[in-house]
Amino acid sequence: MPHELLWKRVHDSLARQGMMGHLGVQLLRVEPGVCELALPYSDKVTQQQGGFHGGAVGALADIAGGYAGLTVAPEGMEVTTVEYKINFLAAFQSGEIRATGRVVKAGRRIIVATAEVVHVDADGKQSTCAVMQQTLVPVPKTY
Repeated sequence: MPHELLWKRVHDSLARQGMMGHLGVQLLRVEPGVCELALPYSDKVTQQQGGFHGGAVGALADIAGGYAGLTVAPEGMEVTTVEYKINFLAAFQSGEIRATGRVVKAGRRIIVATAEVVHVDADGKQSTCAVMQQTLVPVPKTY
């Protein structure tokens, strides 16, 4: 599938996710087996100490890996996460976090993906803050 069709497939799906819209998630890159998303720092994504909440970090990683999986799923199918494991490596405030999802293995019944989440500060310096691995299953489109 050409890159512009992959972009549209992911963009249109992301636009239907109310939570991602509420948090301000932005689509940065889509390639076969790869998806990169950004989440700017705001009061919508913080925990009590002012850093990015682990739930927001985990959601961004899950969505990036899931959309990487969607780029390799057959037409007429979507994907859903059946499990993921995340390691939080560092906490950050301000700037934005970016998650890059990558397909490790795409099978007919399951897709395994990873995501690396990095913090980007005001100077553009990047620091890894989380890594995630997940299992996705293709499911029929229902809309």
